[in-house]
Order: sequence, then structure tokens, then C-alpha cells
Amino acid sequence: MRSEASVLHLDLDAFFAAVEQRDKPSLRGKPVVVGGTGGRGVVSTASYEARAFGVRSAMSTREARSRCPHAAYLGGRFDAYRAASKIVMAILRSHSPLVEPLSIDEAFVDLAACPPGRGPRDFSLAALTDFGQELRAEVAEATGGLTASVGIGSSKFIAKVASELDKPDGLRIVETGTERALLRPMQATVIPGVGPATSARLRRIGVQTVAELEAIGEDELVSVLGKASGTALFRLARAEDDREIEAEREAKSVSVEGTYATDLTDPAMMAARLTRFAGEVARRLRRHGLSGRTVSIKVRLYDFTTLNRSATLTSPTDDAAVIARLARGLLTDLDTTGGVRLLGVGVSGLADWVQDDLFGDAMVGTEEAEEPELPEIPAEAERRWTPGMDVAHTEHGRGWVWGSGRGVVTVRFETAASGPGPVRSFSIEDTALSAVGAVGAEPAEETTDGPVEGFTEPE
Repeated sequence: MRSEASVLHLDLDAFFAAVEQRDKPSLRGKPVVVGGTGGRGVVSTASYEARAFGVRSAMSTREARSRCPHAAYLGGRFDAYRAASKIVMAILRSHSPLVEPLSIDEAFVDLAACPPGRGPRDFSLAALTDFGQELRAEVAEATGGLTASVGIGSSKFIAKVASELDKPDGLRIVETGTERALLRPMQATVIPGVGPATSARLRRIGVQTVAELEAIGEDELVSVLGKASGTALFRLARAEDDREIEAEREAKSVSVEGTYATDLTDPAMMAARLTRFAGEVARRLRRHGLSGRTVSIKVRLYDFTTLNRSATLTSPTDDAAVIARLARGLLTDLDTTGGVRLLGVGVSGLADWVQDDLFGDAMVGTEEAEEPELPEIPAEAERRWTPGMDVAHTEHGRGWVWGSGRGVVTVRFETAASGPGPVRSFSIEDTALSAVGAVGAEPAEETTDGPVEGFTEPE
């Protein structure tokens, strides 16, 4: 534990939904839900207006629509989210060289590492309050109005707990010496790793709050939860957390997956999807100068059974053909006759080098074969007008897709700077209408096929 409150956690509020409201004036102050828009979609993020109706992340889109039918349901724009995240992370790094991003919308900052004039003047409550308020204002100005909640404490655990206490757009500082008093009344689920299964085990021994957990001895916790979990919970219940802020978090894997509104039953079509995903994984590996030895696939069947299969190469690769060939081979070992609702391809065991001359021998026990002739994915599927996506019309200018169906796409013509705009409908084949990237955003890295499972913003 640090002797002063010098760990800051910043969490952008309802991030995906907030970006959509920022860029779509007609949605400001109204319920917005981002995630899968189809019948099998999952909510990634709900605006606070939608949360008032009980909509939460990880909820099925179907249930969300039943609770809040008047919300705007949008498919998500990764390019816009990444652009906003890049601005925020740059601000944090301008204050401290030790910034540890946890995801696209949150990060830890080591305030003790701030150079003179870039951090709080000291670690008093007044100085930390001034710095926290100035940082939130800086983020809001640079991102066009996005709000962030900030927590400051003597450890990562306490800072993250603090940032949740006054959301949205809040600031909470936990002074040293008050950590345990803060935690005791809270539910044990506030501790990282205490999910539904662990909560059930704790309830069986009469533990629901942190205070009750604190009263349990380490030996008893280890006997109930195992050595690693029991020891970790024993320490965290006492606010003991000595983890350092890691400025560089090593990537463990690169993966792409897609969920389908209608089950896939054609093996050739499944192979085509895996080939496409393999190409995207390879592109992302090359972009970051990486390669990997283990290729894996994820298959969710019609009955929600999820299967994972992997194969390890003798040397790392970033070659799309190699990744695709292995992925398709792994698929042939599975029984998919009942239908598939999700497919994914990933590469792990990452390295920063590639040994090209070993590619031909990389697949141990696998003979070289000609690439299969894969079916062409229907043009209509390729040209899907996803609700929320950015578009441009040669006559009407920039706008975003309100919805589409039965050969018609409806567009609201407005931008972040224009104010609420008019709505017009066009044929999906209208050549005057085209998809465009978000203003100020870099090209998207993710390739998705329908709503992406795992498209989740931490709450």
C-alpha cells in the first residue's frame, strides 16, 4: 500500500453511448443503446437515459427493447470510439509517463510519477481535488463534451472503487487510512474476482459484505475458495493491494468473431467466414508487428454450446493463408450440422518476429492442399446498413443510418456540429449514398459480421 493517495483511475461514462450522443444531436438526452441490433444481439453500453428503464450491458437486445422500446438501438462505430480514446489516453500520458490502459475507456495513472507542473502540487485532499477537476475538464474539452468519472486512492483497487461511487461525471478521493471504513459496508462483489459463483460460495458461509468477509480468517477462505482466490480476497477485504501500474500491457492474443441473426448451416459458408476472419487477424498482427504460434477457433452452436479448438505451429506466423487453413481444419473436426450462431478466429502465443521460411512446414502432420473454392458472401450482406453507421449523400451531405429494411435505408442528416437534422429514405442500392468513416477517426481495425459478441464496455 502507498502512503499517499497517488493512484488515479479514470473511467469514461457510458462511453460508446456518449460518443453516439455527442455525434448525433437528435439523440442527446434520449435513451441510446449500443451493441447487437439483431434478435440475438447483446447490449454493449446503455446511456444513462436508457439505464433509467433497467437496460444494462450484457443484457439481450430483445429484453432491452421490451424495457425501453423508444430507445435508439445502434450497432456501434469502433473508429469513432478509438479516436476519442486516443485523445483521452494522450491527455493522461501528458501528465504522467505511467499510464496503464485497462480498456478503450478506462486507465490507471500513477500520480507519483508526474513531472513537476503536470500533476497535483501535493497529495493533500485539496490538491488532489483541484487536479481531478482540472483533468475531467480537460478531457471534456478535448473530446467534445465526453464526461469521465475519476477515483483517486492509495492503490489500484481503491482508485477503481472510488471512480464508481459518484458516476457519472464524478470525482471521489479516498484519503489514506480511510480505505477499510469505505469498503466495509459494501457488497463483497465490489472486490475483483467475486462473481456469481464466488458470491454463492461466500453466502454459504454467511458472507455478503466486505465487513463480513474481513472477519473470516485466511485459512477458512482458502478452504472455501482455494489458495489463490482465498489469499487474494483475504488481502483485498483489508484494502491491501500493492500492484504497480504497468505502463505497457502485453497483448495476449488477437481475435475476430461474428454472431449471426440466422444460424449458419452451410459448411462452405462457415469456411468462408473463417477465411475472412483469418485475413483480418493477420492484418492486425502485421499492423502491430506481431505473429503467433497458436491458432484457435470459437464456435457457438444453435443450442448455445460453445466449443473452442486450437492448434499450435512450430513457428510464429502472420500469414492469412496459414491461419485460415488451420482454422478451417479445426472446424471440420466439429459437428455443426445443427447450425452455428457464432464463429471466431484468434491467434495467441504472440511474438514480435516471423520465420517465413518455416511457413511451409509449420502445420505438423498436415499435408499441403489447394485452397478450397469458397462461396462468395452475398452482396446484400456485405452492404449492410447498420443503424448508427456514418454515411454521406452526394446531395444531402453527412448523416447516419437510422434504420434499414425491405430494400430501404433511412438516414438522419446531421453531424456533431450541425444540430438535429432531417430524415430521408433511399433505396439500399442508391449509388449517391455511401458509408464513410467517423469525422476525425482513423480507419477501423475490427472486421465484424453482424453484432460482435464480446463488444462490451466495462461498466
